[in-house]
Amino acid sequence: MAWTPFTRRHHDRSRMRYASDLTDREWSLIDPFMPRQPRLGRRRKTSLRAVMDAIFYLLQSGCQWALLPHDFPPKSTVYHYFKRFCRDGTWRRIHDALYCRTRQLEGREEQPSLGLSGILCGGP
Repeated sequence: MAWTPFTRRHHDRSRMRYASDLTDREWSLIDPFMPRQPRLGRRRKTSLRAVMDAIFYLLQSGCQWALLPHDFPPKSTVYHYFKRFCRDGTWRRIHDALYCRTRQLEGREEQPSLGLSGILCGGP
């Protein structure tokens, strides 16, 4: 990617708490895949954006769960959502949607012509 004044501004993370934190634009792409607030039972108190920021912090820094900084939600909460998203397919849906979006932005066909095209981008 060529660094232009627009792309530098678009990817600037200097004012963020951590370099791994999601920008508002990035969060807007991921938010539709997050589980909605339950209608019945106990209301969720934890911000799913904070959970995702914590997960991306762990993935980018390579730190241990026990070393997760205290300004994130509790590590047990973050781990719970991480395992839930692995089990229920949330990670796969996010990946596939972002993969297809990237191909569109590159001016390529949404589905690859070879390989795993049936798995991605809403294939059969």
